[in-house]
Amino acid sequence: MKGRNLAKVVGVTLTFFISVGVNAESSAQLPVSAFSKLPKIQKVRLSPDGGRIAYTHNLTMEGEDLAILQVYDFKKGSTDYLLRSDNEKVKISWYRWVNNTKLAVSALYEVKQRHVKFHKTRMFIMDYTKPDEKLRTIIDVDRLRKTSRLKVNPQYLDSVVDWLDDDPDHIMMQVDTNTVATPSVFKINVNTFHRTRIERAKRKVRDWITDQQSALRLGIARNYDNGETEVIVRENEEADWETLFSYNAMNEKGMYPKGFGLDPNILYYTAYKGDFLALYKMTLDNRKSELVYADDNYDVDGSLIYSPKTGEAIGINHPQAKNGEYYWQPRWAKLQTMLDKALPEFTNTILSFNADETYYILHSEMDGTPPYISLGNTKTNKIDGLFNLYPQLAGQTIPANEKVTYKARDGLEIEAYLTLPVTGKPPYPTVIHPHGGPGARDFDGFNYWIAYFTSRGYAVLRPNFRGSTGYGYEFANAQMKGWGLQMQDDITDATNWMIEKGHADKEKICIVGGSYGGYAALMATVKTPDLFACAISVNGVSDLKYLERNARNFVNHEFVKNQIGDNSDDLEARSPLYHAEKITTPVLLVHGEEDRRVSVRHSRMMAEELEDHDHPAFKYVELEAGDHHLSIQRNRHRFFAEMDAFLNQYLH
Repeated sequence: MKGRNLAKVVGVTLTFFISVGVNAESSAQLPVSAFSKLPKIQKVRLSPDGGRIAYTHNLTMEGEDLAILQVYDFKKGSTDYLLRSDNEKVKISWYRWVNNTKLAVSALYEVKQRHVKFHKTRMFIMDYTKPDEKLRTIIDVDRLRKTSRLKVNPQYLDSVVDWLDDDPDHIMMQVDTNTVATPSVFKINVNTFHRTRIERAKRKVRDWITDQQSALRLGIARNYDNGETEVIVRENEEADWETLFSYNAMNEKGMYPKGFGLDPNILYYTAYKGDFLALYKMTLDNRKSELVYADDNYDVDGSLIYSPKTGEAIGINHPQAKNGEYYWQPRWAKLQTMLDKALPEFTNTILSFNADETYYILHSEMDGTPPYISLGNTKTNKIDGLFNLYPQLAGQTIPANEKVTYKARDGLEIEAYLTLPVTGKPPYPTVIHPHGGPGARDFDGFNYWIAYFTSRGYAVLRPNFRGSTGYGYEFANAQMKGWGLQMQDDITDATNWMIEKGHADKEKICIVGGSYGGYAALMATVKTPDLFACAISVNGVSDLKYLERNARNFVNHEFVKNQIGDNSDDLEARSPLYHAEKITTPVLLVHGEEDRRVSVRHSRMMAEELEDHDHPAFKYVELEAGDHHLSIQRNRHRFFAEMDAFLNQYLH
């Protein structure tokens, strides 16, 4: 980070009116850079009293791309500029109000030790009313190591266990002190940074949880060598720890604590009801459980929603519920109903409330419209627009997504999202867009990639192939040692479905993916070379052997082996790198130079192999200082420009 005092930054104002008027240009006429532009505003956070918001403003100033952390005071009508980052070596990871003047800010750093690249985090406490005050990390690692109070150099120093909302001068954090990934718990004064140890590291506990009265009550212990997992709990801070659940995280269905109720004797957790995760609550003194919420077709695996005013659990985030949230507390359910009546065409999601629930931040979007952020008032029932996240796309015609199902070759029904362009006629030039992860999934809603693809007249299909999360235990577990096998066949079957339905021109289909999706794109050129006119891999995996070997530098190596395997011949058979001589499909490889999630070596080695085998049509682009998420504006613009030219060459 640089530029602590940003008072010299001029020309930056907070937008209070949502631009939803019709733009004179059609989306097909917009330049590619309109779609690759970072959201104008990100991570809006409301202060406890509701009097101000913190947010990140992405902008380009004098040729420099910046992410600026700002605070806007509603009463004063003024903006304070706190931090700026170029999103390269150090990024503003997240932030949260500790009290009405102080923000906790997490910074993400790129680190290299010997040959191993990884991230580390450090947390600062900032008083927005004192912009010239010197920044201090909440825990001074170097000083503590010199005095031997830290035996290890913690990778993550932003793990907050409890924000202690009733005590605005303190927070509770977990910190590795003697053993990597085995934290002790400290109470820390945000004014003096004085620390008091609450609990020593023990029993391989990786994560600690407090109850709603801020008593440390639960730990999740995991043996990274064999997967054995324990959830330990105690009646109060004076009682002994007892095992509540135990299972093997590598090969058994688990029980996952979500948080305590306002009654400290109530614990909410998710466990499998048949093949799908459901939400339960347990009365701890007698260990009796009851079902709270289940979905017959999807996992219920989101986070609990708490009332900041009362501290009670009132709902759960669930993507398949209306607006992505399910409330069992009538008061909040009533508010959600009111919002849906006021904005009936939109999907309206309450992101957060202030402390007394007078004000809330609302995220709204509908098919064909980029999302925007508003400020709501529960006393006046007034909603004021704050930000259009993609103002350059306001008024553009962005087609709706349709959830569809197709049958894989073994008869299994698989969900996917189909988006057809508003121009042209079927069959369309088509993009098959597998998601990353693979332990993730695609959803409905605005997506800047899809907005770009359809603006160029491409149909898009995003299959939630086997290995995707949310569809039950067996479906998700299909990814174990399954890369390049049935998971890949699901993507092939999705492509053939597009052809059979008349959506896709079979001569003009490109597979485009990032991370695992990049791996799938490359494997498609090996397994089904005649199906795709081209393939694009951004930050993609090419060598499973190297992926497993590199994981030996980290504590979760055995989990990686369990996921992808460790048999050398098998890993080679499922790695695009070792089949470069078979690849004839035109390939665009793009990779961030400083990607800490998937090493740039994957694309460098793939490019070398393609060149050595005289591939007739491939291009490799390396993004300077680029990360895994295309978070640097110039890199996102560069990638989209390269992708646009490549697709234009092979799909037109």
